Amino acid sequence: MTTVIALDVGGTYVKGGVVGEDGVLRGRDRWFTGAERGPDAVLGTVLAAARVLADRHRPAAAGIAVPGIVDEAAGTAILAANLGWRRLPVRDWLAEELGLPVALGHDVRAGGLAEARVGAGRGSRDFLFVPVGTGIAAALMSDGQAVTGSHVRAGELGHLVVRPGGRPCPCGGRGCLETVASAAAVARRYTAATGEGGVTAKDVGERAAAGDQAALTVWNEAIEALADALAAAVTLLDPERIVIGGGLARAGDPYFTPLRAALAERLTFQTVPRIVPAELGHEAGCHGAALLGHDLLRRKAGR
Repeated sequence: MTTVIALDVGGTYVKGGVVGEDGVLRGRDRWFTGAERGPDAVLGTVLAAARVLADRHRPAAAGIAVPGIVDEAAGTAILAANLGWRRLPVRDWLAEELGLPVALGHDVRAGGLAEARVGAGRGSRDFLFVPVGTGIAAALMSDGQAVTGSHVRAGELGHLVVRPGGRPCPCGGRGCLETVASAAAVARRYTAATGEGGVTAKDVGERAAAGDQAALTVWNEAIEALADALAAAVTLLDPERIVIGGGLARAGDPYFTPLRAALAERLTFQTVPRIVPAELGHEAGCHGAALLGHDLLRRKAGR
């Protein structure tokens, strides 16, 4: 059975595994990214992890998904700020290390590809994949492929301004969606409201469900902001479905029920898309990277 090793490079962990032609992710492993050590050390970790997986599974190809601004066609991580990477030819470095064909993808677009083929986007021609975690991004999937845009920057939903003049965002803007609706923002805003530190977005969601007024306010404001952004996306893109992933999606009905209602309230002539939870969770990036690797092998074989 032809196998592909897959790597999903994140700010905390490099996650890896192997996927055969049956599409099942096996041999899962992870390594600390250690971004504080600098960009060269991160690259060293990625290459070492790939070597471990390759020696263990003897793959025919590799796929790797990385965050930031990614030019898949050129095989380059243009900017991955959390990793310190700039104009890094990741695909060529990895191919040289392994002696294998390598496919490079953007982490969210790779996750969207996985949800399209084996997850919550199956059977949908056009849908938005929106991971809501530490940050917020999106991938517009159309006919099974992610739309990249003219400058490979499509999908930055987290930097859509939903609260003009609001909190400064690391991107340079103010009032971006991420400053209100991301998991990091939910935790930060609850701490600012209560003075209590060490609280996670998961904690805030649980406290909101239990009737904590400060938590309810922060939770509802996050959902309202996300609904504003999704309403703009629906108006522009007309997706059939919106697949929500990331940590906040694991809150279940206390998150999805008010989000569905808030989006419906904002739409008039538009068709209201279904909002569903992602199915692949934190493994979406690895699944997507593997799919990119298998697609590469099929192209090389002329299939």
